[in-house]
Amino acid sequence: MYNKTLESITVKEATKKMEHYCAYQERCHKDIRDKLNTMKLIPEAKEKIIVHLLEQNFLNEERFAKSFARGKFRIKKWGKKRIIRELKFRQISEYCIKVALKEITDNEYLETFHLIAEKKFTSIIEKDTFKKRKKLIDYLLYRGWENELVFEKVKELSDYK
Repeated sequence: MYNKTLESITVKEATKKMEHYCAYQERCHKDIRDKLNTMKLIPEAKEKIIVHLLEQNFLNEERFAKSFARGKFRIKKWGKKRIIRELKFRQISEYCIKVALKEITDNEYLETFHLIAEKKFTSIIEKDTFKKRKKLIDYLLYRGWENELVFEKVKELSDYK
């Protein structure tokens, strides 16, 4: 049987593959390096491909960070702490992280926080108030919302009940 994965790939073929990979969705340098490491290429070829992707604007760390922050906030309802943690894991620079967080307005951020906190609080089926509060705190902190916001909201919701 013929196995393409064992066969080496040319730089031109690898470049085309990486262009398609980047065109499909925004990627960071770490994603590209990880993908290139799966291909049987020498380090010089990998660097040549990365330089090509940067020059042709297929790869742009700032654009990736902005897109990532917007998407994770609007779709997954993550807080800034979780977004920052995930961007750092992807080796995004502090500058790009700061720029990315500006994509989220303070009003939208707080509005979303209050909405998900209240929705989750009402959905937790727990008689014990202490356990219900703990579940809400764990849920919000895991999603990267700031401690002050979380504890203030939990107190507000508990007092309201």
